[in-house]
Amino acid sequence: MTSPSPQAGPAIAVTGLRKSYGEHMVLDGIDMTVQPGTVFALLGPNGAGKTTTVQILSTLIHPDGGQATLAGYDLNTEPARVREVIGVTGQYSAVDKLLTGRENLMMMADLYHLGRARAKARTEDLLERFDLTGAAGKLATTYSGGMQRKLDLAMTLVSEPRIIFLDEPTTGLDPRSRRTMWQIVKDLTRSGVTVFLTTQYLEEADQLADQIALLDHGTLIAQGTPDELKRMIPGGHVRLRFTEAAALRQAQAVIARPGQADEEALSLEVPTGGSVPELRAILARLTDHGIDVAELTVHRPDLDDVFLTLTGS
Repeated sequence: MTSPSPQAGPAIAVTGLRKSYGEHMVLDGIDMTVQPGTVFALLGPNGAGKTTTVQILSTLIHPDGGQATLAGYDLNTEPARVREVIGVTGQYSAVDKLLTGRENLMMMADLYHLGRARAKARTEDLLERFDLTGAAGKLATTYSGGMQRKLDLAMTLVSEPRIIFLDEPTTGLDPRSRRTMWQIVKDLTRSGVTVFLTTQYLEEADQLADQIALLDHGTLIAQGTPDELKRMIPGGHVRLRFTEAAALRQAQAVIARPGQADEEALSLEVPTGGSVPELRAILARLTDHGIDVAELTVHRPDLDDVFLTLTGS
């Protein structure tokens, strides 16, 4: 197994990607750029076009128009080269449950013609890396959901791909297994691997993604870092709690912006972007008037707010 070399530039560069089925437009000319060694998350409601995007970029189906390069190779003219530098872990496990963990990895190594010695070394390395050495001789059917997911990803890594497509990688996993997968993804990017992630778990995208693109009805409606997307949505506020009603009423009069008071809870919600200078200014103004704040909490819009606001879902 030899060949890969181009790269230089973005790991993935997409321009004007289009796909339709009959009258139904699935992708309407999307553009995106993914930098090497990062996690790029593609989010969107069901039917938005996420799976179609992954299928096109992983050479499973052909686009109707547009250009894309992956690790420097042209998707339209060099699909075989693209396949050499990518790995795909789908939503549904590719693990053969009638084989052991070690046999699954050796099977993948054979498919990539690694040679016996290299295949064995790669298999043992991945078993150790994914903490599967103790279960390597057991049938995969005995593995937990989290173990099967780890084995599935390990199988994808046998060929040492530069770009990995993870389609809903933690669906059905318990919280502990999900966090284990998150750590594995972070470790992959530290080693230089680029991860293209689709997920329904917005917390997952928030935890992992360097960049997020939001897809709706085949169109990219927003792109940016998690923080940049959150800043697009109004609704951030600081909640101030006081020890007595008089302090609450005085604070309402002193803070020169509309606020929502809760007299029963002795609290005041003040609209704010949540920046440190803003918070300092609010506290300084209260301090100047001798008003003590018992408790302060900051609320900023999260990715759920972004998703619901921008997609209307």
